[in-house]
Amino acid sequence: MKKLLGIAMASLLILPVFAGGAKDSSSSSGSNGKSIRVFQLKVEIDQPLKDYAKVYEQQTGVHVEIESAGGGADTQGVLKGYLASDNMPDIFVFEGPGQYKVWKDQMATLDSEKWAGDTSAAYKADGHVYGFPYAVEGYGLAYNADLLAKAGIDPAGLTTIDAYKAAFKKLDSMKDTLGINCVVAMAASVSTGMTWVTGNHNFGVYLSTGLKPGDEHVINDLLNGKVEPDRLAQYADWVKLLFDYSDKNVLLTGNYDQQVQLFTDQKAVFCHQGNWIDPNLEAAHITFTPGFAPHAFSHEVTDGIQVGAPSWWAVYKDGNVTEAKKFLEAFAESDAGRDARINKCAMISPFKSDTMKPKTPLAADVSNWVSKGKTYPWEQFKMPDGFGTDTLGPIYEMLANGSITTDQFVKMVTDAVAEIK
Repeated sequence: MKKLLGIAMASLLILPVFAGGAKDSSSSSGSNGKSIRVFQLKVEIDQPLKDYAKVYEQQTGVHVEIESAGGGADTQGVLKGYLASDNMPDIFVFEGPGQYKVWKDQMATLDSEKWAGDTSAAYKADGHVYGFPYAVEGYGLAYNADLLAKAGIDPAGLTTIDAYKAAFKKLDSMKDTLGINCVVAMAASVSTGMTWVTGNHNFGVYLSTGLKPGDEHVINDLLNGKVEPDRLAQYADWVKLLFDYSDKNVLLTGNYDQQVQLFTDQKAVFCHQGNWIDPNLEAAHITFTPGFAPHAFSHEVTDGIQVGAPSWWAVYKDGNVTEAKKFLEAFAESDAGRDARINKCAMISPFKSDTMKPKTPLAADVSNWVSKGKTYPWEQFKMPDGFGTDTLGPIYEMLANGSITTDQFVKMVTDAVAEIK
């Protein structure tokens, strides 16, 4: 029953934003008979992308069909199904080295594209450019500045786990005064597909937080089957702290929308998500000021957030390569494309020629962290495909539901990492 429920919930997450099914029937051709399909994983930008697709068709006569699957949906499973049924989209999404290894034989090279020389965030491997960086993103703990001010807490001081423990305890004691249900909005459920939050983004904190630029020893150790025991033990205490102050229903059974709604309804002071929830904040017409604080899991001062390309778009080598490349070029370099990316999708541009900055609050805050040089890289997507979501995710859920201790969490993660090599 649980398995069937999980499948049903995943289907509900996918269906509302899917544009269509098979190649022959999912889209109408443009005025010149040409069309392409784009498969991407950010459901929050589904409508702005579709709006841009209409503009692009008006300008070029090429019809662009947008398919969006995310928020807990198994995007890789969907793509693998498309490949097996000879139904691959012309542009598809992948997340880092693990998934690159899965799809590299299906990717067209993008070395000579104009935008490739306009960014340092393109995905490069084996001497070639394979991934189009549509955005850079950042995440920390999103906070409600108004509620923190009401509690007399300065978010600038949240730079150690000790500072967080004191702040969480105070906020928890003021639930009635603040009108909140919990301190932290977080979800760790396997059945609702939230392991991308825990096993990828939260574990990414362990992989890079507090390290100096260029220091990749933690991720390199992991790829060789090793962890840093003291660091992992400190990190486990941070995860447990977040879980202890989360709404238990949302933590154990909630999905993405329920997690974010806790935050937008001002029923939680913090939310474990990134600037990609800006469209949710706008749709909810929030009246409070949000920002980001670091995932400071150490007793030493940690003053920075995770910033990087969340994923990349690849061109399917056996698809409509010419029109797919033209679409990416326009999305990156045209005025309409810039407006769609930065203003409509509220994304932070990875392209050097762009001077426009997003106006949405969390994206603007990420830009501030970037301008101060207080960032840590996204290392989680260097892990093997599925390791974060499928292997680590269930371990987080066990810690969340109390079936294991932090010591057991450390042991299970250590054993899982040892299997990588």
